[in-house]
Amino acid sequence: MSRMVIQVNGRRHAVRATADTPLLYVLRNELRLHGPRFGCGLAQCGACTVHLGDEAIRSCVTPVASVTGKQVTTLEGLGTAVRPHPMQTAFIEEQAAQCGYCITGMIMASTAFLKKTPNPTTGQIRTALQPYICRCGTHYRILAAVRKGAERMRAGGGTTA
Repeated sequence: MSRMVIQVNGRRHAVRATADTPLLYVLRNELRLHGPRFGCGLAQCGACTVHLGDEAIRSCVTPVASVTGKQVTTLEGLGTAVRPHPMQTAFIEEQAAQCGYCITGMIMASTAFLKKTPNPTTGQIRTALQPYICRCGTHYRILAAVRKGAERMRAGGGTTA
């Protein structure tokens, strides 16, 4: 175990872990952030998605040592309960969550995608979210939420809390 300093949600955190410990474990077990979830542990489902800078990454396969000196943002850092991010609000308004397990990954992936593609077609949204697994079948509501979130982000509401 070694001591590392990582930046998560705008704050510096001293953590103790081996260099190859998955970032997800540090986020959940040491920093007690429960937005990113453990799903498959193989980077296949997307439940563990966080932002590294402006990129959506799978934290279950990202070694914690690889994020030192970079900004990590989890769902908790995207918005707050008092001032949620427009994408979070859109997912709530569209009732896009059924069990809610995949929603963190969907919100984080959508937000990163929209920074690069602010006015996407439905096909582009489907392609961007294709690697993320929702077992409840709320895909149409998720698409509606991403479209609504995109509109709000273009209107200037896409900043972090």
